Amino acid sequence: MTKEEALAQLEDAEVVPCVSAGIADIKEVFEACLAADIPAILDRQEACGDHGHPCAPRIDLCVRSDDLPKVMAMMHARWQSLLDQEGTLNEIGSDASECDDPPCPACGAPGPLEDGACKGCGLHLE
Repeated sequence: MTKEEALAQLEDAEVVPCVSAGIADIKEVFEACLAADIPAILDRQEACGDHGHPCAPRIDLCVRSDDLPKVMAMMHARWQSLLDQEGTLNEIGSDASECDDPPCPACGAPGPLEDGACKGCGLHLE
């Protein structure tokens, strides 16, 4: 779907904001919606109005309310794809760790603490 086709489909439709983000991030989500044949438009939020307050512009991705579940499913699939690429989460139900201690938040080393610190990187956690 092109931007023009999306705009034509949404010309007389009532749209609702479903995602708000900075310019670069919202453009990526917008392009993903169009690639998934979900008509969407972008709308700039009002500025905060405080002088001297350097707020970054925020943009809303707007879709028909009937398309909200499609956007949610598309974003979840993209998020899962990123997790799979990074290998940061184990499959649900898999037993990747043999111990009950959570991994270190800094280095990810599994296992119990030694004297209140991670045995992988030395981060003090207690």
